[in-house]
Amino acid sequence: MLTFTQRKPPNPHTAVTLTLALTAQERTRSRHHFETEDGQIVCLRLPRGMVLQNGDILQDETSNSMIRVIAKPEPVFTVTAQTALLLIRAAYHLGNRHVPIEITADYLRLSPDLVLRAMLEKLGLKVHEEVLPFQPEGGAYGHHHTY
Repeated sequence: MLTFTQRKPPNPHTAVTLTLALTAQERTRSRHHFETEDGQIVCLRLPRGMVLQNGDILQDETSNSMIRVIAKPEPVFTVTAQTALLLIRAAYHLGNRHVPIEITADYLRLSPDLVLRAMLEKLGLKVHEEVLPFQPEGGAYGHHHTY
């Protein structure tokens, strides 16, 4: 079994032997066994607290094999607003609830939650159910991307 212990910066030119599709939650697991899309079991043994990002490359501890991590499509709510202020207000309220969210200038994205959906709609935002890669913000206190 391949055991990946090192993270390399994303690089589209790196020769990889495998691809590992992981949900946002799975990308927070630094020590776990996963199955690749072709059925191979791999082990991650990375420093605790490391959060993987879409495109990260992991290196096996003995064979130097490389695997690329990709963000796996998963159910999400995509939130849009008619004004930037409404979108900022929604981000504020979701942040107060410590909800992992993906933030862009045009939308917010979060894991499905019916209570949060009702709150967002009451605030005047539109909520769309989709199945897409989810890449939430890492947080200001240590869940950032380091190499």
